[in-house]
Amino acid sequence: MTRSPRRRALDAVRLLAAACAVGFALLIVLPAPTYLLWQLSVLSTEWGYWMAPAALAALLPGAGKTRAGRIHAALGVVAAAVLLSPLAQAIPVARALPGRLDAAFGAAPPRAGRDAPARPSSLSLADLLRGVRSPEVGHARVTATYAVRDGVPLHVDVYLPAGPTPAPCVVLVHGGSWRGGDRHELPPLDRYLAARGYAVASVDYRLAPRHRWPAAREDVLAAVAYLKSHAGSFGIDPRRLVLLGRSAGGQLALQAALTARDPDIRGVVSLYGPTDLVWGWAHPARPSVLDSRGVAFRFLGGTPATARAAYVAASPLTAAGAASPPVLIIHGGRDELVSVHHAELLDAALARAGRPHLFVRLPWSTHACDFAFNGPCGQLSTFAIERFLAAVTR
Repeated sequence: MTRSPRRRALDAVRLLAAACAVGFALLIVLPAPTYLLWQLSVLSTEWGYWMAPAALAALLPGAGKTRAGRIHAALGVVAAAVLLSPLAQAIPVARALPGRLDAAFGAAPPRAGRDAPARPSSLSLADLLRGVRSPEVGHARVTATYAVRDGVPLHVDVYLPAGPTPAPCVVLVHGGSWRGGDRHELPPLDRYLAARGYAVASVDYRLAPRHRWPAAREDVLAAVAYLKSHAGSFGIDPRRLVLLGRSAGGQLALQAALTARDPDIRGVVSLYGPTDLVWGWAHPARPSVLDSRGVAFRFLGGTPATARAAYVAASPLTAAGAASPPVLIIHGGRDELVSVHHAELLDAALARAGRPHLFVRLPWSTHACDFAFNGPCGQLSTFAIERFLAAVTR
């Protein structure tokens, strides 16, 4: 029987919806083969729930009347289930997170500001749909030069705290494989924390390959020294500092905090940062996604065979010990760029040293998952960070 134009149009819509949804869903369950597809996998794992209704469009009226329609409908249902699976995995993590944070660092009421309450729960359905709401504090940002290296100024953006001062200060260290990125990385968290009474200082540092290890670490510590010496100008309490870094910035934040032996550094947060660079060389990322060996070579000036001392010195794992400040580790279980094993190694080392710490593993998430600030990773990370900050800076 010849299909009517309307039926052909419905079948075409079902086919398109099913094909798009299946392709997007595959990025949740299969390793990304290229850098571009890894970027798309961040969207699928953290915002895939937005695509689920499109997948169910394959169930438009009449789906069961043709063989093709039944196939499209079945594919749409399977794709929708996969697209919603990150949320299903996030729920048990969210339920356990408040108790785990209290057990690791002690219970402390999180800071809040005017029209800027702390997150009431670790995962909110409303925020998944409408976004995480926070007052705009961009007008309260100032830029300063904290050092000059080889004639080039290094800058820090300071988001001034809303509320009473002097306030605790969070020092943000950006990622970018030690060769790129800048202090403007992912500002929603900077604004969120500043609205809740923290000073937030996001720093630039010298980049590889022109500037190799330990230049970047020296810059982070110079920024900390600058902020302490100019604390009055920014409303900062110089005795309550916390370092926070993403990816390469996580390595730098960890290494600076774990080696500085500075009691004013009350804690450190690493989001998907590498911790054992020797192990990382032996277990590289998929080259089509990231040339991780090339990144390490340019940053450290050789291979583990030719520059082993640099690899060891740059590995936060080697600095973890009895004097380590409290550490919060957040890492995705499906990280394509920096294996979650880095977090597992640091978690074990801190446990052996008996130091306060918590490893928050997000089984569905990949690298840079907090890019989606209102997604499951973004919400859980923000909840954990603000509770951690409250506990270690009280």
